[in-house]
Amino acid sequence: MVSSTITLLLTVLATVVGLFVPEFYRDAEVLLPQLYGQDLLTLVVAVPVLAGALYYAYRGSIRGYIVWLGVTGYLLYTYASYALLTAFNELYLVYVALFALTLFTLIGGVARTDPTDLKEALDGHPIRGYIVFQALVAGLVALMWLAEVGPASLAGTRPPSIAETTLPVPVIQSLDLGIVVPSFALSAVFLWKRRAWGYVFTAVLLVKGTTLGLAVLAMIAFMLQSGQSVPLPQIVLFGVLSLIGLGLTIRFIRAITRGSSRTQTHAGTELRTD
Repeated sequence: MVSSTITLLLTVLATVVGLFVPEFYRDAEVLLPQLYGQDLLTLVVAVPVLAGALYYAYRGSIRGYIVWLGVTGYLLYTYASYALLTAFNELYLVYVALFALTLFTLIGGVARTDPTDLKEALDGHPIRGYIVFQALVAGLVALMWLAEVGPASLAGTRPPSIAETTLPVPVIQSLDLGIVVPSFALSAVFLWKRRAWGYVFTAVLLVKGTTLGLAVLAMIAFMLQSGQSVPLPQIVLFGVLSLIGLGLTIRFIRAITRGSSRTQTHAGTELRTD
């Protein structure tokens, strides 16, 4: 509760400064629209959703708890990238603090979850769609980034995404290929085998992935507005995945009410599905 409250306050600070303080970011022009798009989505979507989810999770709602974990995962990804990718500025320590807060909050929140209760709460709910979606996300994101960094690695050149920047490596591709892709792939396998933890990982990744997908669409909108070109396949890919992810996320969260009426975390906090 305390860590998430601090996270909310620091996130509002970081996004408001990034959006409204003129020339605050010192990054390459090609990266600025992405930062503005991410800040806007984080401020108008992630912050309110996290605040609402935190409120309901504190009251004992398992649905609120799941959404809280997922949005925390989104903020972890976001501020890991800010701490590693953005040019040094006055909010560097805020980015690092958000990176640390969300990392340990997510780990602690998942560790306190009893996965069998969530599995029982979804007893009888079809899971094939979630398995296919997660496997599809893992495969498409891997192919998209490998198509860029693979040839550059073989040729000994810089990938196109960082060619006009001073970045030493493609940070987002590193995070996606090293963490996001394996996470979605493993979650799909766990859910396919009907392991209890597969339900927890799926819930968190659906919320996190959908929020991130919407952020990417906001980035694309800012990039197009600034006159940058964005490959049409990428626009279509992220648009379709975001819409499907949003639909599956809503379906998953609503389906929890079909199962058991109560569940409990390892920490002893009673969670309800209502």
